[in-house]
Amino acid sequence: MTIKMLCGRILKGLIAFFIAISACIALTGYLVYQKLSEDLPDIKTLHNVQYQIPLRIYSKDNLLIAQFGEKKRTPINIDETPQQLINAFLAAEDERFFEHPGVDYKGLLRAAIQLALTGKKRQGGSTITMQVTRNFLLGREKTYIRKIKEIILALKIENEYPKKQILELYLNQIYMGHRAYGVAAAAQTYYGSPLNELTLAEYAMIASLPKAPSAYNPITNEARALQRRNYVLRRMLELNYITQKEFDNASNQLSTAKLQYLLPEISAPYLAEMVRQKLFDKYGEGAYTSGFKVYTTIDSSLQTTADQALRNTLHTYDERHGYHSAPHANIDTVNDFRDIPIIGDTKPAYIIRITNNTVVAKLQNNAIIEVPWENIKWAQNAIKSILKPGDIIRVRQLINNTWALTQVPKVEGAFVSINPIDGAILALSGGFDFFHNKYNRATQAKRQPGSGFKPIIYTTALEEGYTLASFINDAPIIIDDSSQENDEWRPENYNRKFFGPTSIRTALIHSRNIISIRLLKAIGIEKAVSTALRFGFIQDQLPKSLSLALGSGYASPLQMARAYAAFANGGFLIKPYFIERIESNEGKVIYQARPRIACPSCDSSQELNKTYAPRIISPRINFLMNSLLRDVVQHGTATRAKVLNRQDLAGKTGTTNDQRDAWFNGYTPSIVATTWVGFDNYVSLGNLETGGVTALPMWIEFMQTALKNTPEVSFDVPEGIVKAFIDPQTGLLAPEGSRNGVWEFFQAEHVPDKSAPVFENLPGEYSQPNEKPIEALF
Repeated sequence: MTIKMLCGRILKGLIAFFIAISACIALTGYLVYQKLSEDLPDIKTLHNVQYQIPLRIYSKDNLLIAQFGEKKRTPINIDETPQQLINAFLAAEDERFFEHPGVDYKGLLRAAIQLALTGKKRQGGSTITMQVTRNFLLGREKTYIRKIKEIILALKIENEYPKKQILELYLNQIYMGHRAYGVAAAAQTYYGSPLNELTLAEYAMIASLPKAPSAYNPITNEARALQRRNYVLRRMLELNYITQKEFDNASNQLSTAKLQYLLPEISAPYLAEMVRQKLFDKYGEGAYTSGFKVYTTIDSSLQTTADQALRNTLHTYDERHGYHSAPHANIDTVNDFRDIPIIGDTKPAYIIRITNNTVVAKLQNNAIIEVPWENIKWAQNAIKSILKPGDIIRVRQLINNTWALTQVPKVEGAFVSINPIDGAILALSGGFDFFHNKYNRATQAKRQPGSGFKPIIYTTALEEGYTLASFINDAPIIIDDSSQENDEWRPENYNRKFFGPTSIRTALIHSRNIISIRLLKAIGIEKAVSTALRFGFIQDQLPKSLSLALGSGYASPLQMARAYAAFANGGFLIKPYFIERIESNEGKVIYQARPRIACPSCDSSQELNKTYAPRIISPRINFLMNSLLRDVVQHGTATRAKVLNRQDLAGKTGTTNDQRDAWFNGYTPSIVATTWVGFDNYVSLGNLETGGVTALPMWIEFMQTALKNTPEVSFDVPEGIVKAFIDPQTGLLAPEGSRNGVWEFFQAEHVPDKSAPVFENLPGEYSQPNEKPIEALF
């Protein structure tokens, strides 16, 4: 055998060997591919990607109230993405993105050679498409099998999706540090601006983040972040995405990144928590990741006013009762001072010096302020002990922009305002500071409504045939009550005086307790309870005793506002609501409120329509009650509200035993608001702290804004109501020629049919403690 023949045989053998080896490799590869393919996720799921987008809550005028969810993300369309930002990412991550089939073989080969030579894995080789597979379809574990899966999926994705869609998926999903996902969230997190307002240097900084969001982060490691940014800019220059001049300008810029927080545009944290809880109850954890946009019924202007009115009212009460705070002394470091929290509208301030007429202090932001003595003198009981240089006090800024000494009130309060026509909650505040105490007193408190419940009793009495001119004897009464120490209850009026025969109008105007008890006893507890149920109360809130006449049950401020809305809207029971609509992240309305509305102009057949709220009191009774409740403002316990200079104000004060609760429930035909002040531990507010003194100022301050530019509305006299000229001391028709008569409203069938006898005036005050109780005179 010649050498030539031998070489030929060897060559054929090698060829056969390599063919066999290649076939084995191909077969093995195919089998591996088939096996891996069985476990690969379906790439078609990328057609319907659901990004984890936080829940956002807005006021009805589209101001942000709150955001809930760990991940910050605002998905954008690729066509809305600035081209230079796209170029920056291509330069940084995948310059051949629009050319390769999903896998950059050159990059993979370089990584393989590096591994063979050094035994170390080299970063690189992953295309944008491969990163999409990693972020959407695979985990982030670093194994060779996962890398193979990545390659297979990338090739499949490129077969299924256009390049622009793949790039859009990437730009919206990539992690950018500080809980920001996607480029739009990164722009907001680091620069507080939308993408189209950023500079070239800022685009390059954002594009530098995906490689190592911690190591190259401009907040935590500015020097390395600038190096990486400039590398991205240089790659952009090399790829002719930017000019030399643009490169020079951008690479010489200092970092402008600063961690930004998405701050609420309007403060309504108690309402935001109500929304969050409601959506969590319905959607679970998905509520925080589905990108819901909730538009509430809250009016931003009214909400701001309500918060300020509540805080001002609590400060005023607190200052009436003296200084109870202790200043922080011996602050060792700057951080100790900065760590003292801002609570409500009270801010820590470090006393620098004291002059004859001011206290000079420094705030936590290093601003120097002056507190004039006139804004300190309310605390004169403790001025000498609290005002020393070096001590830390609390201050607040008043409406005239001056600073005042203050403290965090121990007393609490609640406020709620609703639209009486449909029940939309316009403003709600559950306390002085949600972040200091999250208990929502506007909706969760179970407090005695006190005299604020009396209109329910009077409504029942009018339905039973009593009139506004009916006289009840305001005289001592003794009631058997086993819960009392002597098995007897001897109720009193607030001022502990008795006034003898008193008309129903006068009794409610001046909130006479004895009259309410006698009325309840006469009409029957069950009938009054039945009326209260119509007004939205439940059985558990209503004690089956005569103490019900004084509001001894319990209610929340929101429930009281709902009850008074019936008087404001013509006699209908509306249902309060606070979510106007919910939109998906794509803008599709997935929920729209359709409240049942009050319709005073509807006839009885229309009222049965399910789109209308149920009528709970007749137009005639409603008119009479409005006449009474307006007089409470004009002549009774709420006369302070006359400062608003309107005739369409109505409402009722409420004060409970030992002044534990102070209320005012008031309204006009267009808006209802309830205010409450009290201590969470039920201690007394103090002597003379009544609803008219303590809670009414909050209502007045709110209404000064709420009613601005709102015309007065008069109540039309309904059919069946007539006026009669009566004797104010008997409730009978005034004698012919009388000069002392007054006009009063009556239901037509209850107009007195007798004239009053001529006799001397009754005394203005009645006090005969030994006289037996006298029941209703009419």
